Amino acid sequence: MTLFEKIIARQIPARIAYEDDLVLAFHDIHPQAPVHVLVIPKKPIARIAEACSEDQALLGHLLLKAAEVAASLGLTEGGFRLVMNNGRDGGESVPHLHCHVLGGRPMLWPPG
Repeated sequence: MTLFEKIIARQIPARIAYEDDLVLAFHDIHPQAPVHVLVIPKKPIARIAEACSEDQALLGHLLLKAAEVAASLGLTEGGFRLVMNNGRDGGESVPHLHCHVLGGRPMLWPPG
């Protein structure tokens, strides 16, 4: 069971920003920006490269909810960044697909 599955099961506490039947959003414990929330599917998918066509609606829902969470946290006007890491070289630290919502400061380019 991954760290995120334990958060979904409430075995590990988290500061929840949003939840519905399909996704859970919570504040990152090591924020990389003034606002840093992770939006995860409740269905365990290791990473975006392992998602399949049956996950299309779930992935769309996840992205729409990420935008809604950003709006609820006041990030729409100034802007925000969505990030998904895939694999070790992509910066993945937990093998459970997740979308970082980052905002509250200017984001530089290129990242990393």
